[in-house]
Amino acid sequence: MPSTPSARATGGDRKTDASDALHVAQVALFRHDLRPVVPDDQTTILRLLTERPDDLVHERTRVLYRLHAVLRDLLPDGAPTGLSADKAAALMKGIRPVTATDNRRRDIARAVLADLCRLDRQVKDNEAEMRKAVAAARTTLTTLPSPGTVLAAKVLGHVGDVTRFPTEHHLASYTGSAPVDASSGDNVRHRLNTGGKRALNSVLHTIAICQIRDDGRGQAHYLRKISEGRTPSEARWALKRRLSNVVYRIMKRDQRNHLARAA
Repeated sequence: MPSTPSARATGGDRKTDASDALHVAQVALFRHDLRPVVPDDQTTILRLLTERPDDLVHERTRVLYRLHAVLRDLLPDGAPTGLSADKAAALMKGIRPVTATDNRRRDIARAVLADLCRLDRQVKDNEAEMRKAVAAARTTLTTLPSPGTVLAAKVLGHVGDVTRFPTEHHLASYTGSAPVDASSGDNVRHRLNTGGKRALNSVLHTIAICQIRDDGRGQAHYLRKISEGRTPSEARWALKRRLSNVVYRIMKRDQRNHLARAA
């Protein structure tokens, strides 16, 4: 009787996209707890808007380095650090090229400066669109101390439909904010969770750092963990875990309010 290749066959039965798709379909036939595919919604728009600045900032940094290098060859004292489009434009007004080479350098500097100004405008335009999208989502995440519009947009964009997480513990696992137990005997310790959605983990980390710095419940929670014998890192992880729970409750409440208004 011929053998049947398994779903995780190795050797001669190489994996292909077609076989992967078949195995996924076979698993789906016997799983009734999978979420159905739904059309993209406002949260998808928010995720796209929050991902766009990363590309713009990386490109802006590259252009800024290029502009700094060109101005360094044009200015007797070189170009200062902390260069911006306005500072570069002011410096270029005083440049008086003598040679044909310096004339070409100035032309290149002008072109690179135009690229920098364009990228600055795109960053601002993207921020304006993000604010509009967050307002359209009618979220109350922005009332949480320290998140701001950009961080709220990242949470909404990457979490999506919060009902796909049955409990706050599931969301904490998804964000990687639940510390991993590393206890040994009577020595209770936890280590950093390196799993989960890193974009969301980064948002929670930023909010935690801001709340630790400022007076409020976040700082009080952090200091309480320190007084209990936790290390600063462990106290910060505990605050991130608490923030994940708060985010979950806020998003669930917002969803109930949306459904009530739609009814």
